[in-house]
Formats: sequence, C-alpha cells, structure tokens
Amino acid sequence: AGRLRDGLGVAIPIGLPAVFTDSVDDPLGDLVIRFARTHGPFVAKQVAGRLGISRDRIRTVLDRLTADGRLLRGEFRPDGVEREWCDDDVLRQLRRRSLASLRKEVEPVDPEALARFLPAWQGVGVPRRGVDALAEVLGVLQGAPIAVSTLETDVLPARMASYRPGELDQLCASGEVVWVGAGAIGASDGRIRFVFRDQAALIVPSADSADQPSEPIHDALREVLTARGSAFWPDLIAAASAAELSFDDNSVLAALWDLVWAGEITNDSLAPLRALGAKGAKRPAKSKRRGRPRVGQMTRLGPPTAAGRWSLVAPLLSPQPSDTELAAARAQQLLERYGILTREAALGEGAKGGFAGVYPVLKALEERGQVRRGYFVAGLGAAQFALPGAVDRLRGERLGPGTLDEPTDFLLLASTDPAQAYGASLPWPENTGRPARTAGSFVVLADGIPVIYLERGAKSLLTFGANIPDGWVDQLTSLVKNGRFRALDINKIDGQPVRESALASQLEAHGFTLGYKGLTYRV
Repeated sequence: AGRLRDGLGVAIPIGLPAVFTDSVDDPLGDLVIRFARTHGPFVAKQVAGRLGISRDRIRTVLDRLTADGRLLRGEFRPDGVEREWCDDDVLRQLRRRSLASLRKEVEPVDPEALARFLPAWQGVGVPRRGVDALAEVLGVLQGAPIAVSTLETDVLPARMASYRPGELDQLCASGEVVWVGAGAIGASDGRIRFVFRDQAALIVPSADSADQPSEPIHDALREVLTARGSAFWPDLIAAASAAELSFDDNSVLAALWDLVWAGEITNDSLAPLRALGAKGAKRPAKSKRRGRPRVGQMTRLGPPTAAGRWSLVAPLLSPQPSDTELAAARAQQLLERYGILTREAALGEGAKGGFAGVYPVLKALEERGQVRRGYFVAGLGAAQFALPGAVDRLRGERLGPGTLDEPTDFLLLASTDPAQAYGASLPWPENTGRPARTAGSFVVLADGIPVIYLERGAKSLLTFGANIPDGWVDQLTSLVKNGRFRALDINKIDGQPVRESALASQLEAHGFTLGYKGLTYRV
C-alpha cells in the first residue's frame, strides 16, 4: 500500500496497519521489480499499462534498474520487435525449463541408428574431389589418432571419390596441415594426428614428460633441432657423431622414431610415414665410400624412413593456451567429428582428460543453446551432447516399418575408422571370437549392424548373428578389386576351418576357389 501511495499517488484506505504503509527508498522501482518477478520478458508499454503511468517515466525506471543489475535487457522472444526486459531469476527458470522440454522431444534411438549416422555425418561415401575437399575431410578428422597403415588406404579413400596422395602432400608442403605422432603400433606402424597449423596448439595434446625418450642420443637430436629449427638426415647423423654417440643409421633412426611417436618431432613430408610400412623395405646399408667427397658429388642417401626435413613440435604449440581454451577447442572438435558426443566416444578416442575434461565446456555450451543434451542413443550413458542439426539427422536414421523389405545397405569400413562405432561408442555384438579395433581389420555393416569381421591379415572371419543377409561377400571381394589386397586367403570362420562353415558355399559362389589351406580370392 505504501509503494502504491508514494510511487503512483494512489489514495489508500484509512486504518491500514502501519507495517503496510511505511515508506521505502524506491517505491516505483519496487513495483516494477514485483511486476518483473511475476512475468516473462516484457516491454515498457506492458508495465506502464499495468501501473497506469507514462512510458517515458517507466523507461527511466527500467534503465536505472538495468544499470543496477536488477533487470536484464535484450531480445528474449523470437517474435519480439522491440527491446525487452526480464528478471534474472525468471530468465534462468525459462532456460532450465526450455532445455528440459528440448530433452523430452527426442526419444532415444537404437544403437544401430548411431552406427548408420556416424559414416553419413563424417562424409563416408561422399563423391568429393580436389584439395579443398580433402581439407574439409581433414577438418573433421583433425586431432583423431589414426593408424598410418590405414590412413591412405582406408580412411581417406572412404571419404573421397578419388583420393590422390599428392593432394595431401600439397597441404603438408604448403604448411597448412601438419602431422604429429600419437604412439607406435609395433615396429612398422603407429598413430598420427593431422591438424591445421593455426589450431595445433589447441588440438594437439602436449607431450607427457614421463613418456618422453631420455637417452643421450635423444637429447642430441633434440639439441640440434632446437639450435637449427629444422634438420635433414645428415644433420642428425652429424649431431650424434658430435656427441660421441653411436651414429650408425639404425641407432639414429630408432631414436628419431622414438621422438616421432612421442609427439616431439614432425616432418614436412609424408614420405617417411609411407616408407615406414612399405612391404619389402630393406635396412639401410652402410656406406662404402672412403676419402673426401669431390665438389658437386652427392653424398650417400639416407634411409627412406628418414627422408625430408625434421623439426620440433613444441614451437607449433606455443604460446600455450589456457586450460579453458584447450577444453573448449577439444569439445568443439569432438562435436564436429561425432555430431552426437557420448562418454564412450570420448574415451574410445583416448582424449586427454577423458570425458570429464570436456564436460564443463559441453554443459556451458548447452546453457548457451549451442548444443543439446539428452538421452539420444539407448544403452549409452545419460550424459550425451549433440549439435542441433545432428539430432534431426540421427532421428532420420531410424528404420521405419516399411524399410524392412528394402534392399540391405552394406558398408565396409576399417575397424579403426572414426566413423566405425563398434568397439568405441558401441559394444561389439555377441560373437565367438575377440573382435577389436586393430589396424588392418575390417567390418562389414548391414544397415548399421556388424555382420562380418575380417581379422588382421585377411585370413579369418568372425560372424555376428546367424542370419547374415546376402551381399556381404561382395564387400570383401572389393578389397581385392580396389587393390587393397592382392588376394584373400580365408582359412577360418569363427575359429573353425572354412570348409566346415555354412558360409563356404557363399564364398565359392562369388569367385573364391578351394585351395589346400582354405578359400582364396584373387583377380
């Protein structure tokens, strides 16, 4: 009553208790705040009409309350045509309830829908050509550790209509794209990360000091690269010799690749990576040349796996971004790669800090409306985040009642391909073996469901389920027709000799011939 009397000049009844009629410092401001607490976003004419005063007078009060931080001003409603005001607590409630409503809109899909969604999201099978298209592919894959042996034979060709190694060389030679080692796989393979140079500091995790090689020859190579900025193979040999260490090719080469897989050094060229897994590669022979070289005479060529110009990765990671910037960039990259980001996907990729490292960023992005949180895929963790467009595409991958009679959509992927969900985001279905995401193995998917697993070495198969639709053999023979393998020699199926399997007849019907060990297919 006192606020109505002092702020609006209203005559109040006589005899009201004094506790209701005491004067306050800002009667009109309090009336406006009470209106804001009981309404959603409003415009000046609404509160002016409610209190029966002019708009000019109410705008003065609204501006003062906004400056004091008691009201928020902006454009809150999608159909608004003028400036609006809203109470902070009211706006917070609207956001919470809007997010809860959005979460309820999406009914969780079957895991198989995610297995169909991921290849489409990452552009598998899209007929793209050219350097720009390859840069687009790398933009999605950047930061993901990919086996060298599958990169140019399986992963990149699956996303390009006609993959040409020279186009990747062009991106690396121009300095747009760099590669960084992410761990060795045996003696002749390892994982690397591709990143754009200007984003390397945000995407590439810093090398763990506990895992860094620390022998004297490693220190000698670090010193020469630090002093020179970059170095070729003869410079590395000279550095080992100057440090009075063993400087034969094998010793220096082993130390060099220790530093590569530790993520400490990189190369301007892809030639060393290609030579690393080349079949029939010979160990470098010792030089027999004696005496001083003549002017203009070419010195001995180094081993193919040491070709090119080597440099340290550390300058690419400087200046070091803050922890918040790192978490934000990695969360954005994971969302860009997977569309629907789950805890299992982040852990399967081996992201530094795991899912917990990017969860605060994902939560903040949700509050800003940039991502959506919900239970999108059944059977996975409740903490799932998705880009708005990805949710609609995921729902579009559901198989409707009429699709059961349509032809089966087969897809062959390397088991380590980021677009292959099983063994990472999704568990493997029931089987009699031990399928794993190992380099050199392949998975045949039928409408997003794995039906055949070709083990590394292409000599044995695993099956998932009893009813395997026709057409899976064509996917296997395409590996030979496309030049991925010279031949397929299938000796076992589900751990048993291939001749005892019911699938042997299907293999023979598609061109496999019986040999003394099993069934063979070659062009």
